[in-house]
Amino acid sequence: MRLATAANEAYTAPLAVSELLGCKQCGGGRDHDEELGIRIPRPLGQGPSRFIPEKEILQVGSEDAQMHALFADSFAALGRLDNITLVMVFHPQYLESFLKTQHYLLQMDGPLPLHYRHYIGIMAAARHQCSYLVNLHVNDFLHVGGDPKWLNGLENAPQKLQNLGELNKVLAHRPWLITKEHIEVSDSFFEVEALMEKMRQLQECRDEEEASQEEMASRFEIEKRESMFVFSSDDDEVTPARDVSRHFEDTSYGYKDFSRHGMHVPTFRVQDYCWEDHGYSLVNRLYPDVGQLIDEKFHIAYNLTYNTMAMHKDVDTSMLRRAIWNYIHCMFGIRYDDYDYGEINQLLDRSFKVYIKTVVCTPEKVTKRMYESFWRQFKHSEKVHVNLLLIEARMQAELLYALRAITRYMT
Repeated sequence: MRLATAANEAYTAPLAVSELLGCKQCGGGRDHDEELGIRIPRPLGQGPSRFIPEKEILQVGSEDAQMHALFADSFAALGRLDNITLVMVFHPQYLESFLKTQHYLLQMDGPLPLHYRHYIGIMAAARHQCSYLVNLHVNDFLHVGGDPKWLNGLENAPQKLQNLGELNKVLAHRPWLITKEHIEVSDSFFEVEALMEKMRQLQECRDEEEASQEEMASRFEIEKRESMFVFSSDDDEVTPARDVSRHFEDTSYGYKDFSRHGMHVPTFRVQDYCWEDHGYSLVNRLYPDVGQLIDEKFHIAYNLTYNTMAMHKDVDTSMLRRAIWNYIHCMFGIRYDDYDYGEINQLLDRSFKVYIKTVVCTPEKVTKRMYESFWRQFKHSEKVHVNLLLIEARMQAELLYALRAITRYMT
């Protein structure tokens, strides 16, 4: 009843971000809760984003019925409107797909108990030291009846979850190293269907003269090699906080450029194994309906456009969106035979590449300076769209490697 009433109020009243994040009239209740020893979350800054000023986050007025409906549904389902949802308000079409997928995976019937799903979410978020997301899953884990002892460290969790540790580690940082042996080890304690939950949790412009297949392959190798030397000047090791690192093992394991460390990894050719022809059907086979939800999310993020660039209108942005998507896949060794990788250097400058690679490979190192240094003249909503592209392209890259390994294991 309380959730239904709150959701209804959220629908009928104008919502400013500050109103969504807290209630100034609850001070007495907060003091009382603290006296009882209950931990009360404290805002770390103004608004849902450290990079975007609160006043520039969309203020949702009562006339925006679609956004109110999304907020009401999300609040009714989760009992909160988290920061990620509030930032995604810039792109309601994507947000609707995101929330639908999240609801299905975390709350609907599936191969894993609810508390297992949230614990896997904790493991996945902890690998990138995202304490905000870790804490959200911790709260949900306890709410659905999870054993608090598991939160003292991965070694206190059931063996089934402990055996996902290695897969979690590789999938988070070096997915190109995943083999069917990883699936075999995990499957000795876990059904393949259950692994799909982890896979999920853990993400055109043509030259006037057509290049030959040999030239296209050469350009891909050049771009892949160059991408290994694009990185932030702040490339220092980040020591995980104790409350995050206890949820995973081998804290020193992280992203490494395979071309810079003497590792030879064969190119992953999309023509041999792709999401549309192979991954989609396998996911639906193992976890019905999830393939459709994920596919919808991929398509919305990839095709989303308002035909604007900064102050310019009626712009076809498909060339730029494809360059961003394919550059991310290139960093993971994934090649499209029909794409000219020479376009990437023409469209993406170095500061943008630094931002892309940091977000995709080591998101815990992203800084406000990086965010502000690329596309300075662009709107925050356009930069949020870029981040949606980045997370979905990375997720698809991880899924391609993981699903290919599962396919090989099953054949």
